[in-house]
Amino acid sequence: MPVVLIEKQSPQITVVTLNRPERRNSLTIELLNELVASIKVASDQADERVLILRGAGAAFCTGLDLKEAADRKKAHMTAELVAKALTTLAETRLVTIAAVHGAAVAGGAGIMSACDFVVAAEKTKIGYPEVRRGLVAGLVMTFLRRQIGERNMRELVLGGELIDAERARGIGLVNRVVAPNQLMIEAQKFADSVLQGAPNAIVQTKRLIEELWSTSVKEDVDLALKHHMRARESAEAREGIAAFNERRKPDWTK
Repeated sequence: MPVVLIEKQSPQITVVTLNRPERRNSLTIELLNELVASIKVASDQADERVLILRGAGAAFCTGLDLKEAADRKKAHMTAELVAKALTTLAETRLVTIAAVHGAAVAGGAGIMSACDFVVAAEKTKIGYPEVRRGLVAGLVMTFLRRQIGERNMRELVLGGELIDAERARGIGLVNRVVAPNQLMIEAQKFADSVLQGAPNAIVQTKRLIEELWSTSVKEDVDLALKHHMRARESAEAREGIAAFNERRKPDWTK
């Protein structure tokens, strides 16, 4: 079964679904490759204007698949693919909408953050617990610093606590919070609003939003990747990932 599903909802809207429900849509090399490919396919279609991203099953996305991440030979590849997926989402000319439910954690919250608009179902849990795995949430900080104040960013990435959808909306990480059965309806409403705008004006507006920053998303992601990999190759990361997979608390004294 494909780990990413692509559905043409209308001539101008594509729905992309992360499809590893048995693993809460955790990010593998296969899924990341297919996600990047699906964004590029949609972006290359001349009439396409909106991409809605969602997750199958109980959660949107819970970040890296830590069973695969435990393989040190794959560390560089998975990190680079996360960076590529975030950059591809951020740089597409399409307006991107994340329809989030259940949980959006770590890299999953990063993918959410890289989208233009986020609608979350009530009771969704969102957070960046990387430090609790001996990792650095460097790649997602690229987007957090653009979307929420520094004080809120420090709380999320240093404390590592998960927050609910209403709190996420209050700090600017989420645009709308709705009942679960309204999630795709609300995403569609925003897509319809986008389609009322002139196509080239929307593309130019997205480009200007990016150019108003002193550094580009690509530059920020490249810098963040260095910090992420430094942590990823550390003894702390090995212990943190092993502890998660073994369902125990990490021993940071090792």
